[in-house]
Amino acid sequence: MKAVVQRVSHASVKVKGETVAAIGRGVLILIGIGKGDTEKDAEYLARKISDLRIFEDKRGRIHYDIRGIGGEAIAVSQFTLYGDCRKGRRPSFTEAETPQRARALYRHFVTSLIKAGVPLQEGIFQELMEVTLVNDGPFTILLESPSD
Repeated sequence: MKAVVQRVSHASVKVKGETVAAIGRGVLILIGIGKGDTEKDAEYLARKISDLRIFEDKRGRIHYDIRGIGGEAIAVSQFTLYGDCRKGRRPSFTEAETPQRARALYRHFVTSLIKAGVPLQEGIFQELMEVTLVNDGPFTILLESPSD
């Protein structure tokens, strides 16, 4: 499982012109599910993201996690994180999980983040989304669950 975590001053997601999620200070999470990923992977990334200290204290030191600043998160499913561009000019998505299995693991990831105390909004799984964000920093972290 892969995640791109972007610290934002604000972010939103629109589907068919309608805003379905909008937050102020916090993180935008693009989450990709690959073949062979498990609930354990979803729990690992949720725990890692909820505990990730990427927010500054009053002295400018990166000291706080998302809960420590009273921040919010938006989760967006993103199968294209598994796009393999090593051959040719068109990405191959053969390593991305099937939509049915990916949906279940995505739901488990979302539930795990909420249980960790992260206020969370979401895009809509398998929909064409317009994601808008102001990356605060910019500050972007790439995370991957450990392979067993």
